[in-house]
Amino acid sequence: MTDLVDLASRAVGGGVVAASDETFAEKENLVTAAAPTHAAHTFGHKGQVYDGWETRRRRDDLGAAGDDWAVVRLGLPGIVHRVVVDTAFFDGNHPVAAEVDTCWLEGSRTPATVVAAPWERLCGTDLKGNTAHDVDAEVPRAATHVRLRIRPDGGVARLRVLGEVLPDVRRWRGIGVDLASLAAGGRVLDASNRHYSPPENLLLPRSAAHMGEGWETRRRRDGGFDWVDVGLGAAGHVHQAVVDTTHFVGNAPGTVRLVAVGADGEHELLGETPLQPDTEHWFGAAEGLDADLVVDRVRVEVRPDGGFARLRLLGRPTAEATAAAGLRRFDAVPAAVAEAVLLGCCAAPGWSAAVAAGRPYGTPDALVAAATERVLALDDAELAAALAGHARIGAPQDRTGSREQAGVADPDRAALAEGNRAYEERFGHVYLVRAAGRSGAEMLALLRERLTHDAATEAGVVRAQLAEITALRLRALWTP
Repeated sequence: MTDLVDLASRAVGGGVVAASDETFAEKENLVTAAAPTHAAHTFGHKGQVYDGWETRRRRDDLGAAGDDWAVVRLGLPGIVHRVVVDTAFFDGNHPVAAEVDTCWLEGSRTPATVVAAPWERLCGTDLKGNTAHDVDAEVPRAATHVRLRIRPDGGVARLRVLGEVLPDVRRWRGIGVDLASLAAGGRVLDASNRHYSPPENLLLPRSAAHMGEGWETRRRRDGGFDWVDVGLGAAGHVHQAVVDTTHFVGNAPGTVRLVAVGADGEHELLGETPLQPDTEHWFGAAEGLDADLVVDRVRVEVRPDGGFARLRLLGRPTAEATAAAGLRRFDAVPAAVAEAVLLGCCAAPGWSAAVAAGRPYGTPDALVAAATERVLALDDAELAAALAGHARIGAPQDRTGSREQAGVADPDRAALAEGNRAYEERFGHVYLVRAAGRSGAEMLALLRERLTHDAATEAGVVRAQLAEITALRLRALWTP
């Protein structure tokens, strides 16, 4: 794969959260975006200054047995396909071998929690001095953190963690999204020129600190124009386009044009528009941006040449694209993480384990079909566990229940409470009904009707209702 992103780079928010030792050179250097540098015979109070991470010499007989290690928080969680362990300028003080492990942790965690997390091996390699070691993952893994272990000690200049971004679409709800950003899964598909700097810089989530952090082409002498082809992280409507020429003073392009490229051909998203040097330009409907187009690939044309710092394509992803991105992440995360997501939809632990084991599903419809089939086949113990996860109708206990039971009005609550008691006395479990889209009066009428069922008939109705509720909750996981 040629369009992999360095998920650990400081440029995308990566950081080193802990290390076993950093006596000679700081751990934070591992994820510096720039290539390592070296000035010979430059000494500090601990010796030669190195642009990398370097540990002391181990003396196992003094109680310091084991490998040295550093734990990196990825700036962009994703599927890791390859790593680069670069020992540039470390020669004679480099480790003899390295291994890289991964883990997936949801939310913000303390360094101690991350260090103690369950780790899975990604890859390993012997090391040479002053060499960039490009190592494929033994099995590509989804990760939020990686751990570099070196044997037994020494220095490493850079760690590059190359992979595919897995955006968390829950963060897209209620806000505009930069559909082109690396953080959303955007990527550069092709470009006319990479002479001075790579076009991937345009999609970095943070602002450029200087001109070298943007994209700049060579000077054209042929009357043509330069371009970069960007694949969006999710298809959607672009409401604002930002072309930022900050730091580009004498080498900004003269004009920009945006073209939506799709299976049905090309459509102009923004007509050719003048650019100014060292300026953040915003283009919306008033400037001619076509927000009605559904876009998943954009060609940025700059005339005649030059450079700019950042491209932002702010908009709303489609429901289908959001669900696809959410399911892709669900299909990739470790089983325990997927099971936790599923338990929020149906509280039967055996069901959640079985559905998680069936990944990847590829489409929301395939996930819902498999989940529904397993709900309808639940044994009595699993069904009881699932029902225990549902609150009484009229008395929701969490935000999901409150949202689903929004149709229950106060005048219905007393009658529903009485009906719930009668139902539980008759059948021995909570009254379960799909509440979403139903009023309290409707659910009360259904309750009274179901009180006339025999146990076998009601058991079938309960499973069908549970399957319907579970399917709705699964689809709501990644609803914009």
